[in-house]
Amino acid sequence: MSERTRNWIAFGDIHQSTGLPALIPGIEQADAIIVTGDLTNHSPEGAVEKVWNSIYACNPNILAQAGNMDRRNVTEFLKGRGANLNCEVRELAPGVKLMGVGYSIPTPFGTPSEVSEEEMAVLLEETYGKVGEYERLILAVHDSPYDTALDMISNGMHVGSRAVRAFIEKRQPDIVVSGHIHESRGEDSIGRSRLFNPGMAAGGGYVFISLENGELTATLKQV
Repeated sequence: MSERTRNWIAFGDIHQSTGLPALIPGIEQADAIIVTGDLTNHSPEGAVEKVWNSIYACNPNILAQAGNMDRRNVTEFLKGRGANLNCEVRELAPGVKLMGVGYSIPTPFGTPSEVSEEEMAVLLEETYGKVGEYERLILAVHDSPYDTALDMISNGMHVGSRAVRAFIEKRQPDIVVSGHIHESRGEDSIGRSRLFNPGMAAGGGYVFISLENGELTATLKQV
């Protein structure tokens, strides 16, 4: 593990709202910005570029992935900038790996990037297969795990992904940052995995992740 303190800032569910990045304290000094999905609303022309520019103006080190509301052009845009995280693995620091899986399981709204629970399970395991050796693992996943404080809608129903939950139970990543369920901003745990959903970016929520003296920590914050 490197002795240098490293910090990362994670948020998602931007939905073309561009105000949050400039409000986050210390965003310019973060080692990377992690975006968990839903940069746009059905990806109209120019939308992903505006979201990208709002983050890039604060910090050019961006890793991002498509959520269920993003179309294919969002992934192609991110790939073109070397920033795509969906189904990819990055080493954030010696011994610290980040894996990302975007999209969501089916919703009642027929959004552009939905996959079945079975497909989600395959994506998670295939991406994990790229991780290799690590000491600490961070999972950035757009859909929140089922039956947690992070996947409850206003009527009390849990609507998150069972595949995401099963993956966390099996692989026990140190930190999980999810989203998708806007009204379930909060934190929870599954085994030793700490789970965070910062809610919609327009609501001012983000997760501050830090590596200091080999200790990986995360805190849910609000601007």
